[in-house]
This record gives sequence, C-alpha cells and structure tokens, in this order.
Amino acid sequence: MKISNNRTLRRVLAQNRRPPRCHATALLGPVREEPSGALEIPTHASYYSDLQSSDLSGATMLKLSYIVVSDPESFGSFEAFAAVLRRLKELGYEGVEVGLTGPAGHELDALHELTQSIDLPVVSFLTGTNYFRDGLCLSSPDGERRTRAVERLCSHAAIAARFDAILVVGQMQGFSSDEPDRSLALERIETSLETVVRAAEQNGVTVVLEPVNHLQCGFNNTLDEVMAVTRSIGSAHLKPMLDSLHMNIEETSLIEPIHRVGPDLGHFHLCESNGGLFGSGNLPFSDVLQALESVDYQRYISIKVYREAWDVGAASALEYLRPRQGAL
Repeated sequence: MKISNNRTLRRVLAQNRRPPRCHATALLGPVREEPSGALEIPTHASYYSDLQSSDLSGATMLKLSYIVVSDPESFGSFEAFAAVLRRLKELGYEGVEVGLTGPAGHELDALHELTQSIDLPVVSFLTGTNYFRDGLCLSSPDGERRTRAVERLCSHAAIAARFDAILVVGQMQGFSSDEPDRSLALERIETSLETVVRAAEQNGVTVVLEPVNHLQCGFNNTLDEVMAVTRSIGSAHLKPMLDSLHMNIEETSLIEPIHRVGPDLGHFHLCESNGGLFGSGNLPFSDVLQALESVDYQRYISIKVYREAWDVGAASALEYLRPRQGAL
C-alpha cells in the first residue's frame, strides 16, 4: 500500500463522510491452522453491512481500540484502508491496532496524518507478519536471519515512537522447528530482545512481550514465562501483555493472571474464546473487564475478531460490551 504523492492523501483527508456501503473491504474467513502453527486468515471482497453506530457514552471509561487483523495492503489501496479507520471512529472506537512490516515508506506518512486528522490513534503495532512473510526470527540458528529480525524490530521501535504506540512482540520468537534446542532458543530470544529494548529506551517506546499460545508460537507461551523474561531484562520499557484468546489455551484461569501481573500489564487483547463474534463462545467478559478494573488497568483494550468481516466484528463487539461496561 504505497502512496506515491500527496494528491491521494489530500483526497482521502477531504473525505469526512461515511464510506458508501458498496465499498469493497476485506472479509475475514474461517481461521485455518497451518502445519507450522500459524493461523491463515483468508481475505476476499465484501461490502459494508447496514450497521448502526454504537455509542459508548455513559459507560465505564474503558479505552477500546480495534485490531485490524488483515494486513493494510490487503485492502487494495490507502483510500480503502482509510475508509476502514473512519468507520471505526464512527462506531465509537478510540484507537486502532495494525500490523507493521518493513521496510515502510510513504504509507506511514499518510497513516500518521489521517489518524491525527480523525483523532483515531494507532495504539499498537503488531509484528508477527515479519516472521510469517519475511522469515525474520529471534530464535533462528542463522545469525544473519536473527540480526535482520532484531534490526527490523529496532526500526519498528522508531516508527512506534512517531505514533506514540506500543510495539508488540510475540510470533517473531519462532517455533521449535526454527530451533529444537529450547534453552538455546530462549537464550537467543532474550539476547535479541535486550537489543530491541535498548532501541525502545532510546525512542521512549514500550515493547510488550505477548504470551502467544503454543499453536501459534514456540516459546514463552505463558504469562509466567514472559514475566521471567521481562524481569531478567529489567527495563521499564519492556512489559508483559495478555490476550484472552491465548490465555484460554495456556492459562488455568482467565482472571488470576490479570491479578498476578497487576500494574505491570502493558497491553491487553480482548477476544472471544473461539475467535468469533463476542458472545458466540464462552469467555466471561464481565469477569475479565472487572479484573482489569480491579488492577487499575487504564491503557487501551484492543478488540480482536477473527471470523467475521471487520465491520461486523467491530460493531457487534461494541453492542455486546455496552451493557457489560455499564455493569462495572
């Protein structure tokens, strides 16, 4: 998604109306597990459904952002991606979370100007695609490959600083197929993260290490493992994060880990237990939100829906959460 000149950007910024309902967007189909443990999320064209905006006024003050699971490039043009962001703002979201790969160029200028103009900050950048698309891996026995992974994350730290965003690291740790010797892999990951965190410190950015479930990442799958890494590195710019989907697989409780990490919780992803529409699984949303409130979590909660079109998932999540927020 490259922007070759400013004319396209000016045209996008001038469009303050709601995107037409016939505008093509990305549809997230069923999530399929790859042999490597990655999740493949197919996309194809869809159309805006007739959804009403959700109003969060009067609810408990939770800052909600939405994770655009598909790569921005999958929308075909910056205008199409910009329409997604404007719609998220209309629905009531206060931020957005997107994937970041590299090298990045003019599209970041356009994204920065657009998100400022509509007051929808990029709260966090995801980095997993750098592993699955570019093969960059922090545990790799190939020193050059590992170095390129570290350099990519360091450059992303500078980009995150520009957006005042968090940088999420998880799947770039790789799998046991990358390094079967677990102790050696963990040593490489920690050494690599130390360099990334130094870059984050220089840029005033927070890196969060995500405990990703064992089907999608080979290392540091639980909160305990992640907290061991963050304590070993010992930087205020590296914090643990949690994701309810991964917690549902790796933890024995969806509530206790929130209390265990407490004020050190750097970021939170809220996802239904089956990855689908909120309410279609068995996640105890009210209990999770109450736990976050009890530890005085005041950062963004990023909503994630895999199995529906982004617009359906985004609108329905707010509709589902509204009464549960009011009950807190």
